[in-house]
Amino acid sequence: AVIDTGVDYTHKDLKENMWTNLAELNGEKDVDDDENGFVDDVYGYDFFNGSPNPIDGNGHGTHCAGIIGAAHDGEGTKGVMGNVQIMALKFLADNGAGTLEGAIQAIDYAIKMKADVMSNSWAGGGFSQALEDAIIAANEAGILFVAASGNKQNDNDRWPTYPANHEVDNVISVGAMDGSGNRSVFSNYGKWTVHVHAPGSNIMSTVPRNSYRSFSGTSMATPFVSGIAGLILSQDRTKTVKELKEHIITKSVITRDLAHLSVGGRANAYRVLRDE
Repeated sequence: AVIDTGVDYTHKDLKENMWTNLAELNGEKDVDDDENGFVDDVYGYDFFNGSPNPIDGNGHGTHCAGIIGAAHDGEGTKGVMGNVQIMALKFLADNGAGTLEGAIQAIDYAIKMKADVMSNSWAGGGFSQALEDAIIAANEAGILFVAASGNKQNDNDRWPTYPANHEVDNVISVGAMDGSGNRSVFSNYGKWTVHVHAPGSNIMSTVPRNSYRSFSGTSMATPFVSGIAGLILSQDRTKTVKELKEHIITKSVITRDLAHLSVGGRANAYRVLRDE
């Protein structure tokens, strides 16, 4: 579940890897065919506009989705996963504005529709018990909650950034690193509250209308870890969310620059899949 500005589900590099609600896809228009409380929610839902069409008019969510699962077809870019189902959950408008209520509704939807991983490339606002309750519900449903640590060069140990700082077993907070393996200058950090780092500087990925652009941010690092989590689950569905999180952390690569900036180091797909 990509909880963001929506996803351009028509993008040539994403359309084959989009999650679809088959009951609605094969059902009647303007009818809640699966009786989940949402009408015609084929690819997910737009909680900002109250619409079943979670199309992305911003680009941010599509970029994150491409990092997770752009097709391995020899064209465009390749996502971490070549075979995945991306659920598009829009709670941020095309100008980036959004509400806490919308975020919680998106989380609740992902739980109801049985997502395995939630990718959350967003941050802002103070502690919210309502949001933490939603994340706890996701934890109880066995869903990993991957969250961006933030882009303010902030020590999250001292000044919490939410939702990444919610102390729930399924939350894994992700910082960004550059191409040399050092912390990206903008990235938040925290020896005890940021769990791993992943690439976040000048990342090329999908954007709407069959295009590609380079973005930077912990927003980009987050879906790398979401994709790694998906790869692990493709091999072993028995892991609990706590075990999944610990596996990603313990198999990360500790580097000199990142050693004091996060619990683990650089997230490493090869090591988690080989269990080395």
